[in-house]
Amino acid sequence: MLRPDVFSKSQAAIVVALLLSVAAPGFAQTTTKKSSIFDSWDKNEDGQLSRDELPGNARRNFDRVDRDNNGFISREEDRTFRNRGSRQQQPTSKLPPGVRVERDIAYVKNGHERHQLDLYLPRKGNDARPVVVWIHGGGWRNGSKNNCPAVPLVNRGFVVASINYRLSSHAVFPAQISDCKAAIRWLRANARKYGIDADHIGVWGSSAGGHLVALLGTSGDVEDLEGDPGDRPNADRFSRVQAVCDWFGPTDLLLMNKQAGKLGTIDHDAADSPESLLLGGPLQHSKDKAKRAGPITYVTSDDPPFLIVHGDQDTLVHWRQSQILADALRQSKCNVTLRIIPGAGHGRFRDPKITEDSFRFFEKTLLTEVP
Repeated sequence: MLRPDVFSKSQAAIVVALLLSVAAPGFAQTTTKKSSIFDSWDKNEDGQLSRDELPGNARRNFDRVDRDNNGFISREEDRTFRNRGSRQQQPTSKLPPGVRVERDIAYVKNGHERHQLDLYLPRKGNDARPVVVWIHGGGWRNGSKNNCPAVPLVNRGFVVASINYRLSSHAVFPAQISDCKAAIRWLRANARKYGIDADHIGVWGSSAGGHLVALLGTSGDVEDLEGDPGDRPNADRFSRVQAVCDWFGPTDLLLMNKQAGKLGTIDHDAADSPESLLLGGPLQHSKDKAKRAGPITYVTSDDPPFLIVHGDQDTLVHWRQSQILADALRQSKCNVTLRIIPGAGHGRFRDPKITEDSFRFFEKTLLTEVP
């Protein structure tokens, strides 16, 4: 039962509407308050909902609504969920023609339940192809390998992998990057089986995933992040990657609050912030750990090409996080392109050209012949 001292009348009505929509999907279509529900929860008015912005009883639906698994509910995702009707009308995840998928492949034998990846492969052809690995966001505490945006690359000459990794509720850093590196080593160890060109591996991720792909790019020679030397799967393979596409990922955790200023909507230094939970302690009290987790810490002249994309209205990860990484890469004479998108917040970009540019980046850096 809803307690009036916990929920306002408007919040109570919203929760009841959500519960009714789960029980009888068609009922939600009759509401006249769809936009006001979203806006009433969007306390910071950034056009998206975090898990913390939802009333308690509504949070159980968060992962169902967050279809792209980036850790936030967009207005479009909210609208799609509320307007879902019969099973036939629900959004599907059909693969593009000519693409097949092998799901839930363990990349660590007898490992954690999150040590799994999906492989998207061409239905025809046995030639070795470069692979692009998608790493999801979600503040290192949410998200999954589902709904991989890189799948269309299969029809452009690639194999695509989408991976899960242990979340901060399972293990603290460096578990997350060690898992990503284990997945890269697994791909190399199984390259012949799946038609992968082991010498051409690219990585792409957004938000927390952007942080992890950037860290993969700069820490290719950092033994300390590879995992336990005594229990390291495919230890005879290396985890270095050949191309990195980083969408709005953190790069220096200690500077996040300072850079965000008035634009920021969360306290990154708080003990329960995503960054503090990642490190296992308050961010500013864990400076050595924070430095160890920063992609900018490991920049060297032999790092692979980078494409970095960030919105200038990002209220969760300020665009200067991308700027300082790009500056460090340029100073080391690395190949880097930084794109700051005017008016864009923290989430998938609305302009499809940005995704197309990311596709083209991988074609130029990983394919021997660019279409």
